[in-house]
Amino acid sequence: MKPLSSTNESAIDHALTRDPALTKIQSLLAALHLASPALPVGGFAYSQGLEQAIEDRWVTQVDQAYVWIRDVLLLNLARQELPLWLACHRAVLRQDWAALTTTNKELYALRETAEFRLESVQMGHSMAKLFVQWPQGAALNVLSIEQWTYPAAYAALAAISGVGETMALTAYLWSWVENQALAAVKIIPLGQIDGQTLLHRLKGDVERATEVARSTDPAHAGSAAFGLALASARHESQYSRLFRS
Repeated sequence: MKPLSSTNESAIDHALTRDPALTKIQSLLAALHLASPALPVGGFAYSQGLEQAIEDRWVTQVDQAYVWIRDVLLLNLARQELPLWLACHRAVLRQDWAALTTTNKELYALRETAEFRLESVQMGHSMAKLFVQWPQGAALNVLSIEQWTYPAAYAALAAISGVGETMALTAYLWSWVENQALAAVKIIPLGQIDGQTLLHRLKGDVERATEVARSTDPAHAGSAAFGLALASARHESQYSRLFRS
């Protein structure tokens, strides 16, 4: 990537200088804001293969929906995407922009299908457009990253906004879990009570996923979720669908 000018470096330094008045409540509010379904990044438009799994009758009721979401969370995200998410967060804190750029590219390369790549780039672009709306986030615009992935953009904005990695990653995962549960409610379909049951059951798995991610060396991150990749590839030609992935 292009070297930063002294002016750009000053902007980054200023953004990373923590205001002592940034309280735990403010940090929590920032994490909740980032995870809010009202954030205009388009996450609601994607099921990440779940719609095809339901179409193929792999998932037909609440218990099967739980197993599908749990397995994607623990066997795919926790071992592949999330360690790299943490690498992006940590790269911002130590101002290692080359590492951030490289990890962002790696996150893109690990998307197995065209739908998954489109989802990550579209949501990443939408998140990057919001940088300027955040007090410290505007400093990220000086980086010469032309194609943000969603995990990298989210992690970078959380880090530069002073949200600790554990809180930020938990919020990121909860947003993902909520979106998956909502997709299951819409497509299977499930009742609202079943949807809430799903969320309650997944809370412990979110905590486990965070622990797995934090204990995984980003250099060794990887997963082999063949069923998920096949579902995504098949979804690209699914006859009738509600979601873009």
